[in-house]
Amino acid sequence: MIFTSIDLQSWPRRQVFYYFSKMAPTGYSMTVKLDVTALWKTTHQKGVKFFPAYLWLVTKNLNRQVEFKVAEKDGVLGYYNELTPLYASFHEDDHTFSLMWVPYSEQFSDFNRQYLENQRLYRDHHGVLAVPHTPPDNAYTVSCVPWIGFEHFAVHSYENKLYYFPSVEAGKVIERDGRFWMPLSLTCHHATTDGWHISRFLEDLKSDMVHFECYL
Repeated sequence: MIFTSIDLQSWPRRQVFYYFSKMAPTGYSMTVKLDVTALWKTTHQKGVKFFPAYLWLVTKNLNRQVEFKVAEKDGVLGYYNELTPLYASFHEDDHTFSLMWVPYSEQFSDFNRQYLENQRLYRDHHGVLAVPHTPPDNAYTVSCVPWIGFEHFAVHSYENKLYYFPSVEAGKVIERDGRFWMPLSLTCHHATTDGWHISRFLEDLKSDMVHFECYL
């Protein structure tokens, strides 16, 4: 995990960042419906769990853009070289959840292996954190509400601290006319990202979902 400081004098977003973080702190949320037919069929045909594939693909494509990785560390504004997915693991016995995380890997096989190992070791650990140590500084929230096919979903933090990472939430995958559709909600800080960054992320994500088999 590498943190690189941002030169505010030469940063193209300097004025936009100041405006939306200091003068008019603003976040935004949007929900889109993704055609996940190819990914859904590939994971089922290859015996791969859909959820870790979703975690990896979302993280892979967020990591392509510096703006999604901006953070403040020790009073210095900068960005991490990559994000780590912090996700919820559901407990069937008492209907609660606990948080886990898996370091991102460029190889899905490595990421998936660690995800499955986490499930084996910690899936029965209750409490806010299933893993017996705190999440890394580059952890961002990404999860799924698999029981609900929502039209919109927004996550807002009410804690008074600086947080610029995106939050991503998926909903129930629904089959319609032979296609599989999944709602995907993104909540972002306007100081670091605009609609253009979201559009790039979504187009790259869609492409990777269609061609997921090449990553297996």
